Amino acid sequence: MTPFQTGGAAHHIQGLVNALSAAGHEVDLIRLPFKFEPEADVMRSMEYASALDMSRPNGIKVDRVISLQFPAWGIQHPDHWVWVMHQHRAVYELYDGLPYSRERELLREKVIEFDNRHLGSAVKVFANSQRVAQRMLRFNDIQSKPLYHPPAFADKFHLGAALDYVFFPSRLETLKRQSLLIKAAARMRSSLKILIAGSGGQQYALQQMINEGNLNHKVRLLGALTEEQKIVFYANCLAVAFPPFDEDYGYVTLEAMLSSKPVLTCTDSGGPLEFVRHEENGWICEPDPVAIAERLDWMAAHREQVGQAGLRARESMALQNLRWDDVVEQLTAAS
Repeated sequence: MTPFQTGGAAHHIQGLVNALSAAGHEVDLIRLPFKFEPEADVMRSMEYASALDMSRPNGIKVDRVISLQFPAWGIQHPDHWVWVMHQHRAVYELYDGLPYSRERELLREKVIEFDNRHLGSAVKVFANSQRVAQRMLRFNDIQSKPLYHPPAFADKFHLGAALDYVFFPSRLETLKRQSLLIKAAARMRSSLKILIAGSGGQQYALQQMINEGNLNHKVRLLGALTEEQKIVFYANCLAVAFPPFDEDYGYVTLEAMLSSKPVLTCTDSGGPLEFVRHEENGWICEPDPVAIAERLDWMAAHREQVGQAGLRARESMALQNLRWDDVVEQLTAAS
């Protein structure tokens, strides 16, 4: 747990707790405090987690531990199952893109050894998506089964109008790449607007980029929205843009499709590529502002085709039939 940091992970965790409770299981949620830096704090978090024995805390027998996040899969229990949302990305797929330091190199060695040991000894390992499973296989040689789940408030998303804007809700962080949309806006010829929702560490930098490019008439930062507000913006957009770098899963894709809106994503966006089919229920382009601008202008000029793609997006999501009941059934199966 990182204080005051919320997002899709919180919905995922609480959704599982609620689903287990609804199925009649007695369940409790344990969240460990966590800091991403300095490296020494990450080391201490691993040591603390691996020292916890949850077999019979204070004499209360625990039948099964299900962990979702690093370093919680270090907890000791004879029937420990893991549903990996993602690993400590700074020492895996993001490592080569970060500035080198000896401390991070040592942390990388320790984290990989930690994951190999604890994920390798878990009774069962699931992954949040095929992309997360691919990473575990690549870096740790650990096989896992992708286990998909629906987003929060899945039954609330609906189709509204198709107004003159593209919607992009997400945390304002570097990996989400809101900057790609802002750079694309500078190259667009159409009147299509880009509405970006969310808060985060890149808010000032993104607003500065908008101001310096004289793009306030094209791009707007909406700030943090309530779930109710977000659902309305989904319902009434022309389409949804979601171009993150190597996303783990990506609720935005699912929420857009449930709203009968097609998704514009990128070739290196990871999780969304498991749902978006190019020119059928969305579009996949290179992570390049020119390519994105060209596609957005095309969408503005072909609204009927965009609407049809949105209906196919809703149909493809219905075929996925993502249900918490199925998740619970798999996570509570006999060992």
